[in-house]
Amino acid sequence: MQSHLDDVQKDFINKKFETSQSSKDISSKNNLDLLIDGMGLFHENKFKESDSTFEEFNKRNLKENKSSFSREASGLLFGQLSNSYKPYMMDSLFVSYYQIWDLLALHDFDNARVVINQSYNRQQNMSIEYKKLIEENKEKISKNSEYQKLLNENAGDWLAFSDIMNPALMYLSGIYFLNMSEWDDAILYLTRASGMMPNNDFIKQDLDFAKKHQKPKNVIWEFSETDFAPRLKEKEISFFLPKVGIIYFSISQPYFDKSKTTIKNSQLLANVDAMFITEYSQYRINEILRAYTNVASKAVLQTSAYHSSKNNSSSLLLGLASTLYSAGTTNAEIRTWVTLPKNIYVKRTIFNKSDLNELNMGDNIKIKSGTNYLIYKRIYDNNVADTKIINLTKGEK
Repeated sequence: MQSHLDDVQKDFINKKFETSQSSKDISSKNNLDLLIDGMGLFHENKFKESDSTFEEFNKRNLKENKSSFSREASGLLFGQLSNSYKPYMMDSLFVSYYQIWDLLALHDFDNARVVINQSYNRQQNMSIEYKKLIEENKEKISKNSEYQKLLNENAGDWLAFSDIMNPALMYLSGIYFLNMSEWDDAILYLTRASGMMPNNDFIKQDLDFAKKHQKPKNVIWEFSETDFAPRLKEKEISFFLPKVGIIYFSISQPYFDKSKTTIKNSQLLANVDAMFITEYSQYRINEILRAYTNVASKAVLQTSAYHSSKNNSSSLLLGLASTLYSAGTTNAEIRTWVTLPKNIYVKRTIFNKSDLNELNMGDNIKIKSGTNYLIYKRIYDNNVADTKIINLTKGEK
């Protein structure tokens, strides 16, 4: 799995996307493949196929933040990788984000509105569930100080938000309503986006337009996604178990992309590292508790089998089998949506010419006076990997 996800990232950098799927076989894809394929189709400008792939993901994961007893039991018995990928709340919000881009690129403004409304409700519900998760975890940790010690030792210097949020999704939605001259909705989304990113002056400018019931003209909003979100790798830690001794088990540990691509004249819109850690910092509590319970129960089995093996050869085989079983089923969850960006930047440009407008990274686009545009860019190592230009006027592509 580790090698596979490494290859997926490398292929994305080289603009190679494993998206040779038809609509007929979408249902056979697992959750993680749907996310990676949906983004790959988006980059290949197959917007309808991308939207359909993400919609299949939505159908399966309407309650993605709810745990399943059977799923957890399977993880305990056979290891976490025996289960299908359980999406983060963040994943679902990014699905909405890319679906909006898909539909705007298709000039399907009506369905873009539907996705925006659904994403707002989803984010509200997730905020409630996230608060519940925090309270549940506080209770679990308080029952055993050793768990808190393990968490503190492996936390590192992580920056996390206090809530589930995606400011890029909120701002993109606000820009949509601003260009549709729907002032109340524009104010709602832009106010929330500004609250999430209070230092972003571009959001404040658009919020001022919305409050004045004015639609800006000759504006280009350029969204630039850079580098990669955190990766999870397996880390072994030890724990003393009375009557058994020191036991070893695996947990996931985040590794951050050290690339620091910056975009000239742009402002940070979304820190995806922080978005990821916001959730991960809570999930890892359950991960450590689960991993400890898992390996402890297997260690007891292993120890019992070992001691009984002194009596006969069949018990010796049982002891060996239990050892192999324990080693093979204590894997950590290392799967994530590895093609997500590390940061999202935005640049808001007002143009005055009706012929060509010079943008950073050396791009030239034909523009029409009185029209607003959205530009999407994906950037790796300061090289533009993908650019999309969207006219925000209905009926004009």
